[in-house]
Amino acid sequence: MEYTLIRSRRKTLSVEIKGGKVIVRAPERLARTRIDDFLESRRAWIEKKLEKSAELAAAGPITDEELRALAESAKEYIPAHVRYYAPRVGVSFGRITIRAQRTKWGSCSGKGNLNFNCLLMLTPPEVRDAVIVHELCHLREMNHSPRFYAEVRRVYPEYDKWNRWLRENGGAIIDRLERNADL
Repeated sequence: MEYTLIRSRRKTLSVEIKGGKVIVRAPERLARTRIDDFLESRRAWIEKKLEKSAELAAAGPITDEELRALAESAKEYIPAHVRYYAPRVGVSFGRITIRAQRTKWGSCSGKGNLNFNCLLMLTPPEVRDAVIVHELCHLREMNHSPRFYAEVRRVYPEYDKWNRWLRENGGAIIDRLERNADL
């Protein structure tokens, strides 16, 4: 199995699928045979994730027309769900901006303005809502502390499940945008 190995001063071994490639993060001095054994023990999971990544990538680059349609759809969906979740979080918000972004699914400013990636419309609704709640909770806690995540999970108990889906599948969605030469 081909993979990219990234060694660092870490204590654990991990594997991720990003852009259809296997990336392994390992401690600096860990033997290659231990890494290979680790990958073999997770072969079924890796193959499943590679297959899913290939399916998403097979959809091809997002055209300008598709991008406009995603943005229009996001302009309807996202503000409505922000209005739904904001009182549950106990915050008010400023402007909502929808963009096609290559690195972020959402962000917020200290002024309470929210930004969301229109590519969220290619994810399950539960993922969209997880991102919306995440950003709204930043209006209470501008960090990723345990207190922040406790608030996110209070409002959206299945956050971890859908955040994991986004970590595992989001790269393939973003890759479709990155291949679009017109952006």
